[in-house]
Amino acid sequence: MQEPSAAPESTAQAPSSPLRVLIGCDTFPPDVNGAANFASRLAAGLTERGHEVVVEAPAFSRRHGYFMEDHEGARFGVHRVYSWRWYPHDWLRFVLPWRSQAHAARILDAVKPDVVHIQSHIVVGRGLARQATKRGIRVIGTNHFMPENMIEHTLLPKFLQKSAIRMAWADASKTFALCEAVTTPTRKAAAFLESETKLKGVHAISCGIDASRYAASFEEPKEHRIVFVGRVTGEKHIDVLLKAVAKLDPTLDVKLDIVGGGDQMNQLKQLAVSLGIRSNVNFTGYVSDEELRSTLTRASVFAMPSIAELQSIATMEAMASGLPVVAADAMALPHLVHDGENGFLFRPGDVDDLAQKLETVLRMPWEQTLRLKKASLKLIEPHDIQRTLTTFESLYRGERVADPATDVTLDEPAP
Repeated sequence: MQEPSAAPESTAQAPSSPLRVLIGCDTFPPDVNGAANFASRLAAGLTERGHEVVVEAPAFSRRHGYFMEDHEGARFGVHRVYSWRWYPHDWLRFVLPWRSQAHAARILDAVKPDVVHIQSHIVVGRGLARQATKRGIRVIGTNHFMPENMIEHTLLPKFLQKSAIRMAWADASKTFALCEAVTTPTRKAAAFLESETKLKGVHAISCGIDASRYAASFEEPKEHRIVFVGRVTGEKHIDVLLKAVAKLDPTLDVKLDIVGGGDQMNQLKQLAVSLGIRSNVNFTGYVSDEELRSTLTRASVFAMPSIAELQSIATMEAMASGLPVVAADAMALPHLVHDGENGFLFRPGDVDDLAQKLETVLRMPWEQTLRLKKASLKLIEPHDIQRTLTTFESLYRGERVADPATDVTLDEPAP
């Protein structure tokens, strides 16, 4: 990565001057995933702060071109680039790699941005990073990508997958090396990215959420409801959650909401049938933001069995809804879930341990549950989206930044 002081003088802006920001994404709404959601919130937040924001993203249908779109309550321009459907995946579309630089050159010359912020190195980010560097435009990169999460959606045989993962990280290193600064959502994710690439000095900057949009309930619920939110795909390990729910004491009469869609929906429904819990599991598919918030508010506990989360916006949303969380002790989840304070961590893939931790929360006296709920609300406070926006504004201007502190010490430990 370049040093911030090496940025071209032509891109320097006074701190109070609005910026023209081009955000490059390989996934963007209506796609539903953490990277797409973050890019949308980032673009909307910057727009609301008075910056001119333009997004380059794959078209979500055959209709492509430049459109004014509304996202997260803000309106900004989006260059929807002609894309192809990736059929091993249930919805993913991609820009042809050998066309990425031509698209990037055209869009850069039209937008003339002060800074380019790529959200991945894969296709759109690759083209923008190279073409922006040629034009002396500052490039900031954010990594949301784990090759391990995508490999199952390829047609590669098992014996080639490890080699493909190594090649993917090597490719990431080359693209992110063109960036003046590289970020990823958590310190653990930053250390992981550095270990898998040749990058150094990766910033840990939370994706952030607007916690004010979520509501916590402090009334004791009339039923036990567990909720999972996320893509219904193999890397989320939802099968582990279903098997754990099947082991819970039947007298608890637990209901499970699986919120999200994906290619594993039919298989997981069949698994629920074979486990004898189908009538207690509600597969909602994709829902509106209002329905999501309502589902979180009425839940008793949030469960996240995934083992490859770089941050987990869904877990952050659950915490902002005042929920205790039971999550896998893997990747970035321990950064959000403080064992015994706002929930519990379980051994990844261990059905019995997950079931035991869920039952612990569900059987707690209400006073103890309230302490977990309040701890989640306290621990999510440093992840406010406004802090994230301010930090990125500084990076966009070539200023040195200190990674925002996201660790919170609670006044007293929860049970």
